[in-house]
Amino acid sequence: MAKAAEAPSGTRDLFADEVRRRKAAFDRLAQVFEHYGFDPLETPAFERLETFAGKLGDEAAALIFKILKRGVHEASGEADLALRYDHTVPFVRVIGTHGGKLPTPYKRYTIGPVWRADRPARGRFREFVQCDIDTAGASSILADAEILFAINEGLEALGIEDFQFQLNSRQALYGLLEAYEIPADHGGRVLGTLDKLDKASPDAVAAELADRGVSSAIAESLVADVLAADTDRVRARLDTTEQGKAGIAQVDDLLRMADDLPAGRARFNPRMVRGLDYYTGAIFEVEAPGYPGSIASGGRYDGLVAQLGGPDMPACGGSIGVERILAIQESGHQQHRGLDVALTVLGAQDEIMRLASQLRRRGLRTGIYLGSSGKLAKQLKWANEQHARWVVLYGPQEQSEGEVTVRDMESGEQIRIAIGEVAEQMSRRIEQP
Repeated sequence: MAKAAEAPSGTRDLFADEVRRRKAAFDRLAQVFEHYGFDPLETPAFERLETFAGKLGDEAAALIFKILKRGVHEASGEADLALRYDHTVPFVRVIGTHGGKLPTPYKRYTIGPVWRADRPARGRFREFVQCDIDTAGASSILADAEILFAINEGLEALGIEDFQFQLNSRQALYGLLEAYEIPADHGGRVLGTLDKLDKASPDAVAAELADRGVSSAIAESLVADVLAADTDRVRARLDTTEQGKAGIAQVDDLLRMADDLPAGRARFNPRMVRGLDYYTGAIFEVEAPGYPGSIASGGRYDGLVAQLGGPDMPACGGSIGVERILAIQESGHQQHRGLDVALTVLGAQDEIMRLASQLRRRGLRTGIYLGSSGKLAKQLKWANEQHARWVVLYGPQEQSEGEVTVRDMESGEQIRIAIGEVAEQMSRRIEQP
């Protein structure tokens, strides 16, 4: 097949059953978020490139899909727009633009596509859907806890039962660096390296820290601290700085509030960093057996609204990796959404069209055979491909007797029904379990 006929690398075509399954998942999440008082928000598919500048960290910034200038400026080869990298930065841009018209605090959810110029791989796409919730204008730890509880309920709504929140605090992490006397201007790069501990060996991470100017002894001790099975080792370090004390207090507040969740649902994890530069307070990731990487994440990002020209206000949020979840669940998905009723066409086309209208008014998903073949076998094959529950036959004999033959496609059972009673009787049969 010619390249031009294929979907671009890192994207895919989604067919009926998958589209319906995804929509059902999105609807369940939206219902959960609505119950928590979050309002829906939609933003443009692209933003000004400068909107994302300096907000994501070096690694994330390299994955921005840039849009070249257009028209008379096309030859410049310069970019001025970018496809939406995430939903958080557009959200704070909305706060900066429309903050005076919005309630405070402002709680919103959004479910929509984002784009990353990443290397495609199994389960990793360049275009994918993110499901986000955010609260702006609330500094209370209650806002962070509410995000956790909404994410928890959202994951349960998607059918995930066994998962755990990994909690930490960017304040605690910077407090830990302060305890090791690592300069603040090195903090972002050092934390970015620590964030690789899930993928790289401790020795490799320590070596990279040394390359970034951290002494080998301190690098090895820092890595050992965050990997220690007993978190008391890190807590002792954090207790030596005011920033560390404040950060671990945020974590402990969330852990106390999470007592209402299932036992063991949340834990302090010192190695959990969250690589994006805009996080400032409590952060979290969610891990679940059978799902590689994290399936949800988020945290507090006070100050980001002001960075985008809006008011200086606190904010926090979370995101569910619904694409990753659906990809794993897909292997066990067998259900097909077919037609309730398939109408064959063996003459009497006007009557078939009227019958279809009557069935659809009853709320039944009804299809008419639109092919050119008048052979019943071919039409029944079509009905089977449509996963139809019932097939209606209205051939010459049925037409002369004012009846139709209705076939149960699962059992093969056939019954005769007067044509004037088809819509009512089929509606009743479809409603039966």
